Order: sequence, then C-alpha cells, then structure tokens
Amino acid sequence: MDDIHTHLGRDLSLAELARVINISPAYFANLFKQAMGIPPHQYVIQQRVEKAKLMLKKMDIAIADIALQVGFSSQSHLTQHFKRSTRMTPKQIR
Repeated sequence: MDDIHTHLGRDLSLAELARVINISPAYFANLFKQAMGIPPHQYVIQQRVEKAKLMLKKMDIAIADIALQVGFSSQSHLTQHFKRSTRMTPKQIR
C-alpha cells in the first residue's frame, strides 16, 4: 500500500506491484482483491483521482500537469476517470 501511494505517478502495473512483494501477478491480484474488495488497478485509479482532487483544490497548476503527476497519461484520461468517480470534472472541482 505504501508503495502505491509513494509512486502514484509511475507505472503501477500488476506485474510491478507483485514484484515489490515477490509473488506472481495473478496471486497478488487475488490477495489484493480479497483484502481490499476491489482489484489493484481500480484501487490505483481511485488513489490517483483522490490525489488529483487534493492537488486541484490546493495548487494552482495546470490540470494537464496534475494528470501527469498523479500517473494519468493525459488530461483527458484524468477527466474520464475523475468524472466516473466524482460525477464532476476536474475543472468543476477547482
């Protein structure tokens, strides 16, 4: 969990996450879902959206820059997941 929060801006593929604790990706995904109730990928997306939300409220930097800093590939990628999660756009939060 700490590794996810520390490295949100990086590629956090299933293989990368499983490698941190030295188990297979499939086993990691199964254990993670049992413990957290959601797959690792969804958890990472949720954490990226939450971090973006905080940054939007506290920082005056471009939304595209926030998207990249929290690990989304583009502003539109952030907006897509942000709207799905919050039913608002990043601009509306700001």
